[in-house]
Amino acid sequence: MEKFLVIGERIHCISPVIRKALAERDPEPILKRAKEQIDAGADYVDVNIGPAERDGEELMTWAVQLIQSNFDNVPLALDTVNRKAIEAGLKAYNSEKGKAIINSADAGPRIDLFELAAQYDAKIIGLCAKEGIPRDNDERMAYCTEMLEKAMEVGMDPTDILFDPLFLVVKGMQEKQNEVLEAIRMITEMGLKTTGGLSNISNGAPKHIRPKMDAVFAAMAMQAGLSSAIINPCDKELMETIKTCDVIKGNILYADSYLEL
Repeated sequence: MEKFLVIGERIHCISPVIRKALAERDPEPILKRAKEQIDAGADYVDVNIGPAERDGEELMTWAVQLIQSNFDNVPLALDTVNRKAIEAGLKAYNSEKGKAIINSADAGPRIDLFELAAQYDAKIIGLCAKEGIPRDNDERMAYCTEMLEKAMEVGMDPTDILFDPLFLVVKGMQEKQNEVLEAIRMITEMGLKTTGGLSNISNGAPKHIRPKMDAVFAAMAMQAGLSSAIINPCDKELMETIKTCDVIKGNILYADSYLEL
């Protein structure tokens, strides 16, 4: 079994600090967030520059080179709806420590990103969706199959795809949570890998409750087969939960000091 893959989510244009730093090409806030996540145990750092319609290619190139040059070519997930910006980031990317992750394709208008992933030997997140939230697991699995077929058609290794069943907010979609867990199980039983934006499930919950909700859902999802997630690695309770699940599932060896590993 492979260790759970942690993708750090904190370099995101939705943050006013990060949005300002990206706009002004100010390296310090970006490097600070990257260091915090790497020190906390992130395997990948997600770089979300938003739509970046005007200057996306230059901005993604700058961000990729900035972070990788300061942190020994740490693996990155390139996160934007701007296809040209993703390609520019892939051109600048150093894959010495791990393939880039494209965040993300879907079974609809973004399915062509599988061609980009194949061209640059990158991993890719595939949202099990086409237009909006899938109605049920029949739709999720249909979209999963469509993306898998596309990936095979362009010569990708299925292990380079992280299928995202779409994690849904508990507040307002409580009845959908077991369905998402079952989708993870179904995709895993196909021999495929899974991921998702974990903090989505606790959106709208009181701030002091969110870490507990995220940690419990992570444990349940890992038992269903979840192999990675986009998370806040600075959430100590969540990271300790993931490490404990890795031990119980046999993904890493137990030691009395395992939480410090």
